[in-house]
Amino acid sequence: MTTLEQTYDAAIIGGGLAGLCLSVQLSRAGFNVILFEKEKYPFHKVCGEYISFECWNFLEELGVPLSDWDLPQIRQLIVSAPSGKTIRHKLDLGGFGLSRYKLDAFLASLSRSAGATILEETRVDHVWYSNGHFHIQYGTKMCKAKLAVGTYGKRSNLDIKLKRGFIRKKQNKLNNYIGVKYHIQTDFPPDQIALHNFDNGYCGISQVEEGKYCLCYLTTAFNLQRSGNSIREMEEKILSRNPHLNAIFDKAEFISRDPVTIAQISFDKKTQLEHHLMMVGDAAGMIAPLCGNGMSMAMHGSKLAFEQINAFLRDRISRYEMEYNYQQQWDATFSRRLKAGRFIQGLFGKDWVTNYFISVLSPFPSLIDKLIRQTHGEPF
Repeated sequence: MTTLEQTYDAAIIGGGLAGLCLSVQLSRAGFNVILFEKEKYPFHKVCGEYISFECWNFLEELGVPLSDWDLPQIRQLIVSAPSGKTIRHKLDLGGFGLSRYKLDAFLASLSRSAGATILEETRVDHVWYSNGHFHIQYGTKMCKAKLAVGTYGKRSNLDIKLKRGFIRKKQNKLNNYIGVKYHIQTDFPPDQIALHNFDNGYCGISQVEEGKYCLCYLTTAFNLQRSGNSIREMEEKILSRNPHLNAIFDKAEFISRDPVTIAQISFDKKTQLEHHLMMVGDAAGMIAPLCGNGMSMAMHGSKLAFEQINAFLRDRISRYEMEYNYQQQWDATFSRRLKAGRFIQGLFGKDWVTNYFISVLSPFPSLIDKLIRQTHGEPF
């Protein structure tokens, strides 16, 4: 038997960056907010953990004391081809390194302090819209909300139940990836981020807090299958063909030898609305990780959503206006970046394609600048 709980102004499904930032903003605006997260803070997530400086001011305004945390500031990009050939380029805007383990937990504490209800270790089983309210079912309980937002990341059981278009697509080069992440200790300049390519994948490395480094890579499910479904074997036989990655896996100290993993990652185009459920962050659209801007996009998306939700909950605009305005602003802000990300993703695949692309880019720094600008925005 399902027990009906109270009614909220907003229900947020997913406690990653988009959901947590949105919950802080809505709670501080005086709204009654509930947020559902299937894990328990703090916890590790598959993520490159490089954050563009475009969201520095936004995070500090939320109350994250970035200036006090002595975080590595990243100003240079290094990209290597599978052959080992590299290009180096200055990052004009740049970014900083910060683990999701630290950032998400701190944002959760800010959200609670602002008055939000956070249900950890709670999976939402079903959500539907009826008679002007959302009904959210979790286990044997259910609550209602005037508005619901999906911020649950790359893929969820709810995507299947909502019959979202990208779920129904056949496997292709944009929708069948796996992600693997470690934290390591190594000797690598703290002001650099490196992207090392290998056959059907790429691996990023950059420093986060406390002198640790995030080592995170994306590859196809096929690479894992042809390695006997062994991550260790795949690293030894495929990733380590790149001499830079071979040196990292040979010499680095792995803080934990068991990686954090995720499967069935999709870069296919997604919708920002499903049956009145607003989508924010990776649930709305995921940029290729090699573009290094997914975390900033999730936080910027929460700000766009908040502006429209705030107006709706104060009866300044209708639900239709809120949804229309959000979609228009989301498209204007992110659609070009995602398109550029899908294009760049297509250039990093087979060894010979990536080797050739890196060779072509090397003499043209202005072209590299253009590609970086296509996937990044302005401070918000």
